[in-house]
Amino acid sequence: MKTFIRNIRFWVVAFAAIVAASCSDLLDQRPQGQWTIDDVEGGAYFSQVMALYTKARHYNITAGIPAFAIHYYRSEDSRKGSTTTDGAEHVPMYENFQYSAGNSLLDPYWTTNYEIIHAANTVLDQMKKDEEAGAQFDEAELQCRMEAHFFRGWCYFNLVRAFGEVPLIDFAITNSEEANIPKSSVDEIYRLIDADLTEAEGLPRKWESRYVGRITYGAARSLHAKAYAQRSMWSQMYQAATDVINTKVYNLDTPFDVIFREEGENCSESVWELQCMATIAQPATNDLGSQFCQVQGCRGSGTSNLGWGWHMADASILDVFEEGDPRRDETLLYFSTPSKPWPSIAPANGNAPFNEKLESQDGLDGDFYNKKAYCSPELRTYYGSNDGFWYNIRMIRYSDVVLMAAEAACELGGEAMINEALDYLEQVRARARGTNSSVLPKVTTTDQDELRDAIHHERHVELALEFDRFYDLVRWNEAVEVLGKLGYTDKNRYLPLPQTEIDASNGVLVQNPDYAN
Repeated sequence: MKTFIRNIRFWVVAFAAIVAASCSDLLDQRPQGQWTIDDVEGGAYFSQVMALYTKARHYNITAGIPAFAIHYYRSEDSRKGSTTTDGAEHVPMYENFQYSAGNSLLDPYWTTNYEIIHAANTVLDQMKKDEEAGAQFDEAELQCRMEAHFFRGWCYFNLVRAFGEVPLIDFAITNSEEANIPKSSVDEIYRLIDADLTEAEGLPRKWESRYVGRITYGAARSLHAKAYAQRSMWSQMYQAATDVINTKVYNLDTPFDVIFREEGENCSESVWELQCMATIAQPATNDLGSQFCQVQGCRGSGTSNLGWGWHMADASILDVFEEGDPRRDETLLYFSTPSKPWPSIAPANGNAPFNEKLESQDGLDGDFYNKKAYCSPELRTYYGSNDGFWYNIRMIRYSDVVLMAAEAACELGGEAMINEALDYLEQVRARARGTNSSVLPKVTTTDQDELRDAIHHERHVELALEFDRFYDLVRWNEAVEVLGKLGYTDKNRYLPLPQTEIDASNGVLVQNPDYAN
């Protein structure tokens, strides 16, 4: 097996830590030293900003059931997973679009995003006061400010996509009453997102190796492209995506079957990746990692007991991949069927052979597990744990950026742009094809409608079971067509605001009008 260096250092700060990683032997992951606040540039601001990284990999917004419900379950490919009775109340809500403001997963997602926003505001407010008092910031401190802007913009992007109008809080909170304000319009929220990400675009193209995992220009500009995409702002989306491409920092050289393995962490494909680590204990603990793999891991016993089994794929996903597309076997974990590069890991009494059309999984709400959240058997042995706390979370991949460039170029139209879109599309298909020239034929159509369909399809298969499928369908105005049979209507593009927040506001926060009593 190909090995990579993972030279781990901990940035130990007052109440948070982020793991930095670079290439080494796959199992050489013991801490090589500790960083205290006195060892790093950026001083006290650094500790506050590193806390934002820790919060970003939180169970509620990236690595656990609330995040999965809001980002995954609402697409046609994803199911709740786990047993049919475990969390059964969430199936009508997220799989069948019977939205309820009282659903228990809404408030954790809302609250955790706002916790990060409040923490970012605190950093930005302190820096503003220090600057007004005559402080002169060095480059490292200015970079900390840019990172705070990034995280605030990212959290508001999460909230505006999920809920639409939300309270816009861009100031430090000293008491809870200050946070009890009315909602702002979607346009106002996006104006803040645009401003925050523009600030963050002053960050370096690359960091020195000890800071692998910190937000870069590429991450900020890529997230900005996604924010433009959600509004169909094609010129701005095209410019942002191609700006990232033109940095030459990223490429598609990493094989698809490596990207989601531990040896593929922080590879050439990685634009933004949350760094995770497990302590070396028996068993491993989650102090510096996430539950991303544990929550999605196979339910079973013995060696097949890898987690809780939440977020599974629906059998219909089999029909999405073109014949012979290698990405199918790197996206799905099959029952009773060997999965490269490992033996079978799912319980033998699960579903029928994976190449048969399946209606449902016996005892489970789903048909296949997510291989993009599967941790290494070697590292499970090393850590004495099957939970995968050490597994990095891929937030933005370069192929996503290339496909955004292709989509925007196609929508802008004209011969030159259509040819550019075809080139970007082929780059992604060529990487997926690898050395097998008999699969994934090159797309050559210059018809704008046909090319649009091809690009939408490519995003579907390339990014399957990742964060954005539902939001892609919404922004393409395809959600009713694709999800209508499951109960989706146009009002379901936005979730109701958590009833707990409505009640706590004493009338200040008004429910989404589609769900008002």
